[in-house]
Amino acid sequence: MGTVVSIDPRTGRAVEEVAPETTTAEVDRRCAAALAAAPGLEALGRAGRAALLRGLADGLEDRRADIVAVADRETALGPARLTGELTRTCYQLRLFAEVLEEGSYLEAAIDHPGETPMGPRPDLRRMLIPIGPVAVFGASNFPLAFSVPGGDTASALAAGCPVVVKAHGSHPATSQLVFDILVSAAHQAGAPDGTLSLIHGVQAGADLVAHPAIRAVGFTGSVTGGRALLQIIEQRRDPVPFFGELSSLNPVVVTPRAAAERGPAIGTELVGSFTLGAGQFCTKPGLVFVPVGSDGDAVVAAMAEAVRGADAPVLLNEGIAAAYGHLAGGLAEAPGVQVLARGAEPAGDGFRAAPLLLATSAGRLPRQVTEECFGPVSVVARYDGAAELFAALAAMPSSLTATVLRGRRETELPLAVSEQLRPRAGRLIYDAYPTGVAVSWAQHHGGPWPSTNSQHTSVGTTAIRRFLRPITWQGAPADLLPLELTDDYHGVPRRVDGVLELPR
Repeated sequence: MGTVVSIDPRTGRAVEEVAPETTTAEVDRRCAAALAAAPGLEALGRAGRAALLRGLADGLEDRRADIVAVADRETALGPARLTGELTRTCYQLRLFAEVLEEGSYLEAAIDHPGETPMGPRPDLRRMLIPIGPVAVFGASNFPLAFSVPGGDTASALAAGCPVVVKAHGSHPATSQLVFDILVSAAHQAGAPDGTLSLIHGVQAGADLVAHPAIRAVGFTGSVTGGRALLQIIEQRRDPVPFFGELSSLNPVVVTPRAAAERGPAIGTELVGSFTLGAGQFCTKPGLVFVPVGSDGDAVVAAMAEAVRGADAPVLLNEGIAAAYGHLAGGLAEAPGVQVLARGAEPAGDGFRAAPLLLATSAGRLPRQVTEECFGPVSVVARYDGAAELFAALAAMPSSLTATVLRGRRETELPLAVSEQLRPRAGRLIYDAYPTGVAVSWAQHHGGPWPSTNSQHTSVGTTAIRRFLRPITWQGAPADLLPLELTDDYHGVPRRVDGVLELPR
C-alpha cells in the first residue's frame, strides 16, 4: 500500500505524509467496529445523540485556528472562506441536535385497534429507526462542511448510525486533524468506540462500499465517481441505498425587464457568483440566458469587464485543474461558441486557471454547453423572445438549482419560466444567485438526475431521512415498544388514529 501525501495547491508540491493508505483488512476492522457500535449509539437516545453532536461542534470550535490553517494550506480557499465554512459545519451539527430534540423526524404514528371499512384493524405503531453503519465520502470543494465533519456525517450520527468516512485526497491532513478532534469529543460524550472511523485511499473507498456492514452510502462528487460506486453497490449480495450529489449546470434566466432595470449590476454579480471559490461550487451558474438587444448587451458587457479583471484562482488539485483546462478548452472550441473574455493567465507554480466567459445562441445551443464544467467558466446564451428561450430550456439537463432574475413586480414571464424549470431543478431561486446553500428546515439540495440520484436532500434537516428506515410494530406489548410509541408518551409530534398530536 502507498502513503497518502498532502499537497499544497498553490505550489503543486507535497508538504507532508499524512497516513498510509488503509488496507482491505483495516477497512474490514473499522466497518466491524461501526457495526458493533450501532446498538450503543442508538441506545444513547435522542438526548444522548444531541449532546454528542453539540460536543463535536464544541470540539471543532476549540481548535478553529488550527483547522482553518491546515485547510487553507491544503485547499487555497482562504481563511475567510474556511472560517465561514467551519462556522456552518458547527451550526449544522447543533441544528441536528435540535432536530433530535424536536422529534418530528421520527414520523411516529399510532393506529389503535378498531373497526374499519375493511374490517377489524390490529394495533399498529410505526416510526423511523437507524439504517445502520453509513459510508461517507468527503468532497474536494468543501473540506469541512461536506467532508469528515460535514452534513452527511452530522445527519447520519443524528439518525443513530455510526459513520466510516473516506477522506478526500485533496485534503487528507485536514481530514485527519478534524477526525482526531471528533473522536476525542465523541469519547467525552460517551459514544461507543467505532462511532466514527476514517479511511484513506481509492481502493479503501471501494472496499468500504462493498463491505456488508455498510447499510448506506453518502457521496458528493462527479457523475463518473458516482457511477463507479453504484457499480460496486450493484455487485453486492445486498445492494444498499446510494445518495449521490453529482453534477449540476444551474441555469440562470435574465428576463428582458431585469436586464433593462439593472443590467450592469446583474452582469457583475453573475461573475462574482460563477468565480466564487474558483468556480468550484456545485451550485455555480454555468449557463446564463440573456435577451438579445441593447439591454442584454449591457449585462454581457459588464460580465466581460468583470472577467477581464479577474485573477487566475488556485484550483483544489491537479486533477481538477487538468479537467478544467480540457473541458473549458473544448467549450471554447465548440461550434457556435465564442470567447467573450478571459481573466488573468496562470503564472508560477500550482494549480491555477484563467476565468473564462463564453457566448452562444440559445436558438442553436451546442450540446457541450449543457454539461457541467467545474471551475471559473460560464456560458452566456442569447435568446430572441420567449419561444426561443422556452425551446432552449426544454433541452436543459436537470440541476440542483434554477434561477430567474426578474424586473420589479414582474410575474408573467417568471411564472412561465418557473413552470418550465420546475421539473428540472431541486431549488428555484428568484432575484438572487445560486452559490451558497443555507442549512435550514426548508432547504432542499438535490434534484433529478444527473444532479442527484435520489429524492432526498444532502443539506438541511430532512437530510436525516436518508439514514433511517421505517418499521411497524403490530400488536406489541407496551414494554416492547420504543418510548416514543407508547400511549403515555407525548414528547414528540405523533399521528394518533389519523389525528396529528403535538407534544405537551
